[in-house]
Amino acid sequence: MIVTRSAFLAGSAILLALTAVTPACAQDLQDRPVELPPPSETPAPADPDQVQFSATTLQYDTDTEVVTATGDVRMYRQGDKLRADKVVWNRKTGKVTAIGNIAVTNPQGDTAYGDQIDLTDSLKDGVVDNMLVVLEQGGRLAAVKGERSEGGVVTLRQAAYTPCSVTDSGGCPKEPSWKVTAVKVVYRPDRERIYFTGARFNLFGFATVPLPKLSTPVGNGAQSGLLSPDIRYSRTNGFEVGVPYYFRLADNKGLTITPRLFTSVAPMVQAQYEQLSTKGAFRITGYGTVSPRSDLLATPTPATTQNAFRGYLDGVARYQLDPNWSVSGSLRITTDRTFLRRYEISNDDRLRSTFSVERIDANSYFAINGWLVQTLRLGDRQGLQPIALPEFDYRRRIDDILGGRLNLQANTLSIARTAGQDTQRAFVSAQWDLRRITPWGQEVTLTAFARGDLYNASDTAATTIISYRGQNGFQARAIAALALDVKWPLIGEFLGGTQRLTPRFQVVASPATPNLKVPNEDARAVDLEDSNLFALNRFPGYDRWEDSTRFTYGLDYSLDLPGISINATIGQSYRLSSKPTIFPDGTGLTDRWSDIVGRTEVRFRDFVSFVHRYRLDKDNLAIRRNEVDATVGTKRTYLLVGYLRLNRNIAPTLEDLRDSEELRLGGRVGFARFWSIFGSTTIDLTDRNEDPTSLSNGFDPVRHRLGVQYEDDCLRLGLTWKRDYQDTGDAKAGNSFLLTLAFKNLGR
Repeated sequence: MIVTRSAFLAGSAILLALTAVTPACAQDLQDRPVELPPPSETPAPADPDQVQFSATTLQYDTDTEVVTATGDVRMYRQGDKLRADKVVWNRKTGKVTAIGNIAVTNPQGDTAYGDQIDLTDSLKDGVVDNMLVVLEQGGRLAAVKGERSEGGVVTLRQAAYTPCSVTDSGGCPKEPSWKVTAVKVVYRPDRERIYFTGARFNLFGFATVPLPKLSTPVGNGAQSGLLSPDIRYSRTNGFEVGVPYYFRLADNKGLTITPRLFTSVAPMVQAQYEQLSTKGAFRITGYGTVSPRSDLLATPTPATTQNAFRGYLDGVARYQLDPNWSVSGSLRITTDRTFLRRYEISNDDRLRSTFSVERIDANSYFAINGWLVQTLRLGDRQGLQPIALPEFDYRRRIDDILGGRLNLQANTLSIARTAGQDTQRAFVSAQWDLRRITPWGQEVTLTAFARGDLYNASDTAATTIISYRGQNGFQARAIAALALDVKWPLIGEFLGGTQRLTPRFQVVASPATPNLKVPNEDARAVDLEDSNLFALNRFPGYDRWEDSTRFTYGLDYSLDLPGISINATIGQSYRLSSKPTIFPDGTGLTDRWSDIVGRTEVRFRDFVSFVHRYRLDKDNLAIRRNEVDATVGTKRTYLLVGYLRLNRNIAPTLEDLRDSEELRLGGRVGFARFWSIFGSTTIDLTDRNEDPTSLSNGFDPVRHRLGVQYEDDCLRLGLTWKRDYQDTGDAKAGNSFLLTLAFKNLGR
């Protein structure tokens, strides 16, 4: 049956408005035992003002002009659906009343419940008793009474709101983690915002903070307003309170200003601007304050300046101009070496700013890159830090060249220093690879490589390590190599799984290369590992090349069982030439026989992950590199262990290769349902025997943290204790505490 005046839809309109209003929670927040209205069984009418409805019985009183529908009443209009026990429409007064087990659903999937709905046939205003609105996004709003007036403004009396679950894992009712109750709630659809009057915040069922005035945006849209505060304490700065305020500048851009107040130092301001477009996005964050700072960090009692401006800029951007071209960059710069640690922003000891323009297609790559480094390390001179402006890199892949693949590359790089060596480099290279599978299953790869380099260096005497300098002026260098690599995978069944044993052999021949006459900017941190054992050049970067003829052999093993996987690699190399190499002592590559390197990896389901990397001395099997990374546990309860010991007896003047020993521990233990305890620590185990320049005594904690946290579907609450053990200027060792409080769906 079709009624031309959408009598009942008014109820739908009110509840619809309320649904769009906010996440829902009522004075009665629990689910209602009411079935949702099913889809209409008949096609929608052409007239949008018409309402479809069905009922068990339908009565019309001609004297009073009252239409009464009873028994599973259903009403439909353009995606809006209603179900009720009874609907009464007085045609004289225009009043429409729905009674009993009411459920209204809008096209967005939001559902509203009530005991009784009174509407006018104008569909402009109405009243709902004992209302509950459940949003598709998971929130709920409930009230003793709700009203909708002209303009779509909705007013709720004795209302409550929560985004939290109101049932436990067993489906039994429970009190939400938090909710906001209010004497009055007003929804302004023209502003897309909800306003609370006489509100009070309730946490775990206890009324806590009174909020005389409070507002929040509707749905997921961002609007201007206050965000969750940041509260912490540190020995250096005292108590800290940060109160962020978000300014919504447009749908795609916003600015967050955070004043930070301290009890022991001057206030600081933090600002963050974000913008998103169809091509990409960028974000920039800045900090600024005025305070004394330490300039002579290496002295036992560093001298401090008078009050000076201190700050930090951190930005990142990336834009995809078309399917091939992209532009990206990052900015990290600070006023002094201790600001980031002093205000617990970052523990990084070097800041790197970059830019990049890239073009990538199926067979080529082109990039223009640049970067600069700001050091925050004790004893480092900023004038010796590199500025790369620019680097050009072009690569092209050509298939089916003499049956193989040809890779071409052209690269130029210019590095400048304000008080150090300047270097310019250009090279072109070609690498041809031919890969074949023999009838016996061996994988054979033949490689031919050639490269021509041109260098120009100045002020080389400013580089203290002679082997890094090169010669002043222009220098040319030619590089060539031939390589043969053979793998023979042997596969079979084992213990109900599959195992694979792969012997591997490689021979590389390269004529003598004049390495020391050119500077070494990018190949300093050389060390023999499993990852570069079979590399054509085992130096990182381009500035050093491993010449002569060498043989490399190794063995790969893998075992895959149900739920378990084991992978292992071990290998060694032998160099034919007995001439001294340019590899520093202790790298494992100095003598004709290299050290033995390997890696073992074990995984058991998602519960255990264990990786061990090692290097054994070729003469006495002493462990020169011992590295372990292990994870045991589930997502809720787990233990992380990281250990690294480099015992290579390398001269301490080579900063990039100094020996060290470090232990890292971390973990989390879940208890109850939503509670957990977490912690982590970093311990410096280096002593003077390993690194004569180290100040550690062999067991020197660097920092640790320990905390407790509660986290459910709509609340994260935690307290973290952190301690730093090292002084750096005015960034003093000591304790700090952080209080974390975050509410889901409580918008700006």
